[in-house]
Amino acid sequence: MKYLQVEPEGEGYRASLEEAETATPGKDETLIRVTGSGLNRADLSQIAGRYPPPPGESTILGLEVSGTVAETGEPVCALLAGGGHAEYVSAPKGQIFSVPAGMDLLAAAGIPEAFLTAFLNLGGLREGERALIHAGASGVGLAAIQTAKFLGARVAATTRTRSKQPAIEKAGAELAIDTSADDFADLIEETWGPDCVDLILDPVGASTLAGDFRVLAPGGRIIFLATMSGAHTDFDIALLMKKRARVIGSTLRSRPRSEKADLVARFRKEILPGFESGALSVHVDAVFPPARAVEAFKRMKESQNVGKILIDWRKGNAR
Repeated sequence: MKYLQVEPEGEGYRASLEEAETATPGKDETLIRVTGSGLNRADLSQIAGRYPPPPGESTILGLEVSGTVAETGEPVCALLAGGGHAEYVSAPKGQIFSVPAGMDLLAAAGIPEAFLTAFLNLGGLREGERALIHAGASGVGLAAIQTAKFLGARVAATTRTRSKQPAIEKAGAELAIDTSADDFADLIEETWGPDCVDLILDPVGASTLAGDFRVLAPGGRIIFLATMSGAHTDFDIALLMKKRARVIGSTLRSRPRSEKADLVARFRKEILPGFESGALSVHVDAVFPPARAVEAFKRMKESQNVGKILIDWRKGNAR
C-alpha cells in the first residue's frame, strides 16, 4: 500500500508517497480501504516531533478516515491513533462506525476526530447552558459549535479572522466574535452578562485563560485541548477558588482503546443520528490528493482553513 510521509523542510514541509506492506489487522481490528483521511493539528505536532503515537500504534500520520471495509465493502468511519494517511488502515473494531445514511463518503472522513473530540468534552452540557468555543472556525471548532447546539446549549465562538465569522454563525453560534477587533470577554459580558459561561472549550491556551476566567460561571469548567498561543501564563488561584471552577486538560489520542470504544458507542447512539436528520454536518474546507499533501499541511499550519482539510485516496488520486 501507499502511505503519506511528511517531514519539516525550512518553514514548510516536504511530502512523499512511500510503499509498505498492506496493513494486517490484529486481534479485534478490521482492514479498511481508505477513501478519505482528515488532517488535524496533531499531525503537525507529530511531524514536529512533539506528539508521537501511543506505544504499539502506527507511526504513519492520520487520526481519522472514511472508507470501506475491505472484506464487505461496507462504508464506515474510524477513529485512529495513527495510520490514517494511507491507502489501507487496520482500525480497532470498537472505533469504527457506519457512515450516516445519505452522506458523501469522502466528507465523512471529517467526522471521527473532530466530532468525537467535541462530544467527549461537551457531552456533559445541559439544555440551556452556555458554551464558549475558541478557534471556532477550525474542524473541531465547527464540530463543537454544532454539537453544543445539538445538545441544547447556547453558543459563543471566537476566531482571529473576520472572514471566518459567517461560517461560525452558520454552524450555530449566537455570538461570533472576531478577536482581532473585539475583546471576547467584554463582548460576552455586554451581551450575556457577567459570570455567564458554563463550559469553555479552549485550544488556544495562554492568551485566552484570563478572559476565560472572567466570563466563567460559578462551578464552570474550562477544557484545554491545545496550547496554540503558548503553554505558560499567570494563573489566578484565588479566582479559581472563588468561582469553584474546574480547569481540565484533555486529549483523545492517548486514551485506551477500551475507553475510545465506549465513547464511540455513546456517540453512535447520541450524536450520529444528528447527521441523518441534517442537524449536524461536516464543513469541508478543501480536498487534496496525496500528491499535493504539502499544500494541505501548509494550509493547516497557516490557519487558512475553515473546517476540515481532507486527503482523497480514491483510485486515480493516490499517486
